[in-house]
Order: sequence, then structure tokens, then C-alpha cells
Amino acid sequence: CSSHGKGLFAKKPFKKGDTIFIERPLVSSQFLWNALYKYRACEYCLRALETAEENSRRLSGRAALSLPHPELCKVRPDRHQPCPHCQVMYCSAECRQAAWEQYHKLLCLGPSHHDPDHPLNKLQDAWRSVHYPPETSSIMIMARMVASIKQAEDKGRWQRLFSQFCSRTANEEEEIVHKLLGEKFQGQLGLLRNLFTTALYEESLSQWFTPDGFRSLFSLVGTNGQGIGTSSLSQWVHACDALELPSQQREQLDAFIDQLYKDIDKETGDFLNCEGSGLFLLQKSRFCDYFCITQFPQFIIYLDVCQRDRSRHSRHKILRENYLFVCSCQKCMSQMDDADLTSEDEEEVEGEGETEDEMTDV
Repeated sequence: CSSHGKGLFAKKPFKKGDTIFIERPLVSSQFLWNALYKYRACEYCLRALETAEENSRRLSGRAALSLPHPELCKVRPDRHQPCPHCQVMYCSAECRQAAWEQYHKLLCLGPSHHDPDHPLNKLQDAWRSVHYPPETSSIMIMARMVASIKQAEDKGRWQRLFSQFCSRTANEEEEIVHKLLGEKFQGQLGLLRNLFTTALYEESLSQWFTPDGFRSLFSLVGTNGQGIGTSSLSQWVHACDALELPSQQREQLDAFIDQLYKDIDKETGDFLNCEGSGLFLLQKSRFCDYFCITQFPQFIIYLDVCQRDRSRHSRHKILRENYLFVCSCQKCMSQMDDADLTSEDEEEVEGEGETEDEMTDV
């Protein structure tokens, strides 16, 4: 479909729980604020480097917490390896080598890793100053795209890989950049482009360093990039759920996990429970179904958990502003006759009929 770009369709029936596919992204990068707040992830594949116990201690604020069944944790610290030059961490020697061969040879800061005046550090600091949490992208995605091409023997191959992604008109690009950087995006974009050029300029990619080309690069990442969550604690919980235990032990383990989630929620106000970078089917699909957001209620493709429960009008507004398409999934089509109200408008309409006491009770 020309209005949606590439799509994913079922050529056979799938049942709930099936893995549709698992793939490695062309390029990925940890969110910069996420890294600053000490969430440790592999610099290449983004797998968690914290054990489930370390993760639970940090999130709950309970430094002495011990998890039952620690053998279910999939993190293997004995396999972790740092870059010998800049000391960034990888989950394995394979990831360290893959990163070095694709982009890290160019982006490695060596002994300048903590030098605030290094061009790449200045670029990352500038990004954090204009793109606050909750994060939706990272300037380092674009840096690694440039570095992947600069390091490649077959530069044309990598340019073709990136060029296959959906491109936009100037007005649409501006809308995407505006959503990423906020109301003052023009000035912020100029600052970022100057720092980006200083750190990474490549003659063969000169079109990406012009004002229009840099905006187009932002649009490419903003439209096609997807955030994923990696949580060793989440994986540990799923492994615990699969254990066959006597009823009393099951009740004790479930109570422990419930209390842990409450402690985390109290400490952080939020807990991201994600499956990683695979696509998992959470409800039965039919032959020729178009896989889209509402068919994956626990896999974050376009909308987060709260956004998926909002009105059709609100969901469409978010998708138009951030991904520039109108969703025609089964859920959206079934709600075509709903009033064109945002979820906030619906709350106001509902509130008009409530008494002051009812509002106070809520």
C-alpha cells in the first residue's frame, strides 16, 4: 500500500503465542537519558547487562533484595566484554566484534570517552538538552548510520539499505522533526546539524549534512525507528511463570513477584515489561490478516499501553503526527462511526454529568 509503505501479512493461520519472526535491526542505539541513568545494556544488541537481581534491586531501591530461582536469569556476566579502547560494554565477544566491524571502529572514543569536549560527546549532550524523557529516538542512531556507511567496503549496499525506508515530503519531514524536538525545533535542529557535521562529515553522504538532508534523515529515523525494551527481570518473571511448582510454593512465588512489582511501582512510578526485539502473536490471526498495532496488545509497535486504550480519534491523531499514516486495522475500522473526540474531550464530556461529590470520590 503506497500510503503505508511496506506491510506484513499472514500467509497462513497463526495461533496465540507463535513467534512471527526475530531479526537483528540494521542499526540500534540505547536512548541517551536511559544510559545516563545507569541502565546497562549491550552497546550492539541492547540486551540487558544487569542480572534480574541487579535490575530488581535498582528499580525497587532494595539493595539487599535476593530473588528466588536465580538460575532462571538469562544474563551471563561471565560473557560480557568491554571495548579495549573506550571500555563500553557488550554482552559477548560476538557483539563486540560485530559493532567494531560495522561502526564502532569510527565512533570509538578511546581515552576521550569521558571528555566533554570531544565532538561526539558534545553532540550527545546537545541531544539530551533538547530531547528529554520519555525518549522516542536518539541522535546516535543517525551517527551509527553514517559510521556504518563510512566503514563499509561496499558503501553502496548500506546506502541502498537505508534508502529503502519510507521517505517524506518537506512538510511531512518538518512535522516529524517538530514532534521530536518541540516548538523551537528549527534552532535546535541547526545546532544539532552543526555538531553532527563536525563529528561525522562524509563527502559521499554530503546530502545528509545539508539543512534539508538532515531534516530528511531525522524524518527517516522518526518514522521508521522503533523503541524496544529489554528487561532481565521481565524474562526472569516469565521463566518463573513457566515453573511447575506445588500449589503452596506457587502461591509464595506469585506473592513475592506481586510485592516486587508494587515496590518497583512505588519507587519509580513505572515499569517497562517488554519481550525484546522479536514479534510475538498475542491473539489468533487469520489467513491474509494485516499485522498492525491492535493485533499485538503487548508488543509496542506504534502506540504504548496507555495510548492503545484511547479513542480511535486519539490513536489516529498520534499515528498521523508521528508516523504519517491513517490506521485501517480491524479495531479502527470497527470504530469508524465513533464520534471524532480525543480521549481528553471524552473525559470532559463524561465529567460534565458528574456531581462535585462524585468527582471528589474519584
